Amino acid sequence: MARILDQVITALPKRRQAHIEKRAEEIFTEYMILQQIRKSRNLTQKEMASALNISQDGVSRLETRTDVKISTLSKYIAATGGELKLVASYPDQPSVTITGFIEAVD
Repeated sequence: MARILDQVITALPKRRQAHIEKRAEEIFTEYMILQQIRKSRNLTQKEMASALNISQDGVSRLETRTDVKISTLSKYIAATGGELKLVASYPDQPSVTITGFIEAVD
């Protein structure tokens, strides 16, 4: 009989459960989709639409797209109070932050 994940986690020691919960929160924070970012900033689609000067339906479509222009993404993140940064990661050298690119794209 298969066990569900909750059953497996509940059977673990409390310290291990706490570690798993903490790491799950870290992963969730690292990999948010646009809708989650907006909600984490307590913003509605209507508020985002106003900030981006688009319709609420436009925000809804933007949040479900898998292919978004960097300039659009930058504006979306700015509307939530953040700043978009592009980072190139390499296995054999330190990460590189790409600058000047976002401002030039529009």
